[in-house]
Amino acid sequence: MKLSSKLIFFIAGSKLALGALFVAILPLVVNRIASDFTNFSLEGQRKKVMANIGKNGVETYLAGENSYGSYTMLKDEYIAIEKAPVSLHLDTIRTTKRIVETDTLSYRVLSATFGFKGRNYLLEIGKTTASINLYNDSLQKFAVYVLVLLIAISIFSDLIFTRRLIRPLGQIIKKRLVNSKFPFIENQTRVKTTTSDFNYLDESLISLMNQINEAFAKEREFTANASHEFLTPISILQNKMENLLVDESTSHQVQQSIVEMMKTLERLKKISRSLLLISRIDNAQFIKKERVEPAKIINEIIEEISHRMEENNINMEVKLSHSFAFDNLNHDLLFQLFYNIIHNAIKFNKKNGSIVISDTLKGKDYSILIEDTGMGMTEEETRQMFNRFNKSNSSANTGYGLGLAIVKSIAIYLDLKLQVQSKLTRGTTFEIQFKKIEGNFSGMSSGAKA
Repeated sequence: MKLSSKLIFFIAGSKLALGALFVAILPLVVNRIASDFTNFSLEGQRKKVMANIGKNGVETYLAGENSYGSYTMLKDEYIAIEKAPVSLHLDTIRTTKRIVETDTLSYRVLSATFGFKGRNYLLEIGKTTASINLYNDSLQKFAVYVLVLLIAISIFSDLIFTRRLIRPLGQIIKKRLVNSKFPFIENQTRVKTTTSDFNYLDESLISLMNQINEAFAKEREFTANASHEFLTPISILQNKMENLLVDESTSHQVQQSIVEMMKTLERLKKISRSLLLISRIDNAQFIKKERVEPAKIINEIIEEISHRMEENNINMEVKLSHSFAFDNLNHDLLFQLFYNIIHNAIKFNKKNGSIVISDTLKGKDYSILIEDTGMGMTEEETRQMFNRFNKSNSSANTGYGLGLAIVKSIAIYLDLKLQVQSKLTRGTTFEIQFKKIEGNFSGMSSGAKA
């Protein structure tokens, strides 16, 4: 999952969790606020009553009676004053029930005793809990709506801010890693950002890419120079050995030794040419402006290499159902790619084995598959097969030489996707995938099979 997605999920999840917690405790908070406000209101009413008593006397309420009681029409509030024992001392606010005209109602009651002219009195001021809680639900709904709105605004603003904040990171990943192909373009422009960490990351990646380019350039230069310089002395040695072979004074035993040395020189010559070819591919010395039909190339290779199949009694079956032409490729390089793969399929195949060349068209991608019944490879050998001078333990130390290294270099240069599946003793399948690009691709269904 991308960093931006994780941040968004975390921000949204944390805010929703806090919102859920707030909604859970909201009734308690509202009830507490309502209770405190009611207590404050009851205290205010007591002060007014006591101020009136202090000014006009308690008889203002009692009017010669032992007690006084008054309540509103809906019985939401009431006030009561009565004489109390001298020993009674109260100053409380609590929720209790009271009977008013045969109705038992729950009230929030302030009970307080006070003295006036040597006598002790009990004052009660009550407010029904129903009237207290009358607006609680509305307040809770209003608070929830406000909370949801604030969370939505907060998540939206955080989303915009997060995307703006990490956008440079996405640009760095896309520019330096995803869309970057080796060898890397030099003097790359830096991604604009005010975040120092992203600046450091971008500069570090550019520095690493430049170092890789420099090392690769030196390696290519050395490989090209060494391969080219090897060919001249090798040719001189071959000429001298050929002269010794035709010399009548050369003994038969010496001639045999010379022939063996010439075979070794020929192998060295092939290696030098292969390294030189890889260097030329890596240095982009081949044009990619030709229209190429892979099916025709495969037919050319089969005609050229048919004698090798006859020697090993290998059965070749071509099941190409399409014949597509691709632009911006190179005929010689594509020929070399298919040739090396088919050559290996013959070389490492079993006696009386078979090779099947087929194709698939999935969406916009066209693939050619070359499957053999050879000795196959282990997972470790499959991972290492494209390394130069790699040797295969399962192939009697014949190895893969530079042929598959050339295949890999050509695939990268021509922007082809190369996949290999292999099982030991069961064979190997190479899949070469061509990208279908609009305006740069044409196809004709051929139904060709061989």
